[in-house]
Amino acid sequence: MSGLNGKVVVITGASSGIGEATARLLAKRGVHIVIGARRLEKLEAIASAIRTEGGSVIVQQLDVTDLKQMQAIIDVAESHFGGIDAIVNNAGVMPLSPMDALKTEEWNQMIDVNIRGVLNGIAAGIPIMKKQGFGHFLNLASIGAYEVSPTAAVYCATKFAVRAITDGLRQEMAGQGIRVTLVAPGVTESELAGSITDNEAKELMKEYRRIALPASAIAHAIAYAIEQPTNVDVNEMVIRPVV
Repeated sequence: MSGLNGKVVVITGASSGIGEATARLLAKRGVHIVIGARRLEKLEAIASAIRTEGGSVIVQQLDVTDLKQMQAIIDVAESHFGGIDAIVNNAGVMPLSPMDALKTEEWNQMIDVNIRGVLNGIAAGIPIMKKQGFGHFLNLASIGAYEVSPTAAVYCATKFAVRAITDGLRQEMAGQGIRVTLVAPGVTESELAGSITDNEAKELMKEYRRIALPASAIAHAIAYAIEQPTNVDVNEMVIRPVV
């Protein structure tokens, strides 16, 4: 607990999956959690469970594609706890489909949430972290940031972008006390597949997800990166199921 107790962590996309699992785990380990997502009722239920177990949590409704809302959750964390130790840019969507299905609205949604959402988290977090002289960005990518598969071209493109943005940020923040970690999960239990509207992609995903990791596995990896000593920067983690 010594590496996490008392830290302040903001988590986006915290209403389910990896975000929820990370919030629950970190709260159990003494972290002050600020959780954001669009589904306020889900956030409130998670927060209630965390408080019942003695955890410290604040809820903020959040659409990560809106920079003002992202700034607002950072401001809430700073005003309540006096600073921020880490931001987990976790929010993401994955409506897979073949390119020739021409689901352009879904392409734009992935670009907005998966890329712009991470950029907004970075934009909102850099000023306070530079003022403090410390901080930690943890950006959620995917094994789709390393390889492309059918029906996942646009999704993978967004995750390649997150990987590039994260590495560029890491290099630019070097020497300023700000750590940067890319977290790239393999197939993981989540609600992501629920957004797939294309029948072909749905069937492919059913088979693919038979070996899915629990979201708690990724939460433990995130906790590991955050709890390292301040002079240790875990740059990149790929977490896959054993097959």
